[in-house]
Amino acid sequence: MLRTEPLTHLISDCDGVLVDSEAVALQALVDFLAPLTNERERMAGLIRPRLGLKLEALVLGVCAELGLPEPTVPDLAVMRSVVEGECDRKAAPIPGVREAYGAIALPKAVASNSRYVRVQALLARTGLASLFEGGIYTADIAGRPKPDPAVYQAAAAGMGALAVNCLVIEDSVTGVHAAVAAGATVLGFAGGAHSPGDQARQLLAAGAFDVFGAMEELPALVARLRG
Repeated sequence: MLRTEPLTHLISDCDGVLVDSEAVALQALVDFLAPLTNERERMAGLIRPRLGLKLEALVLGVCAELGLPEPTVPDLAVMRSVVEGECDRKAAPIPGVREAYGAIALPKAVASNSRYVRVQALLARTGLASLFEGGIYTADIAGRPKPDPAVYQAAAAGMGALAVNCLVIEDSVTGVHAAVAAGATVLGFAGGAHSPGDQARQLLAAGAFDVFGAMEELPALVARLRG
């Protein structure tokens, strides 16, 4: 696929791209659901490709595949509290992310399916907030979660850019679908601790322009894309 539009802004997903939280979330979800079934490995295999979805959609899909009862709204609220608590306590910046993003001379924003207050607190705690002068855009503010393009459309508009001029960094198929639907160019990150062995293939199949496996590769890759 050839690119013809200049890249003037960068939009990044948060969980699994900036912060190594998806592996923590995966373990927390498996531990929470384990009392309902003894199929931990199968459960992990069903959760992993759904990381990036809103928690409710993820859990409902996994329960349906395992033939488990649909969780109640209070159950989901407790699960969200447990998973987010674990992520917020244990998540750390992806290795090299601060240096990589700091070396890219584009205005930057964050677009996430997580709640605004959580993303804001997570970026502040990990020391990454100052990298994103373009702001934080989340599904609870935009009104529709990824794979709907609303969050990426909101981020582009918030920075005064067109989505077609935005470069998006994503680690999930759900997020790639959202960014591509918005009209952005996507680079897929396949180096997170949660990433399965075929993550690069999945991200490319979803529409990513290219894929990288370590943050140290990102500045040069962006420079090549910008020409």
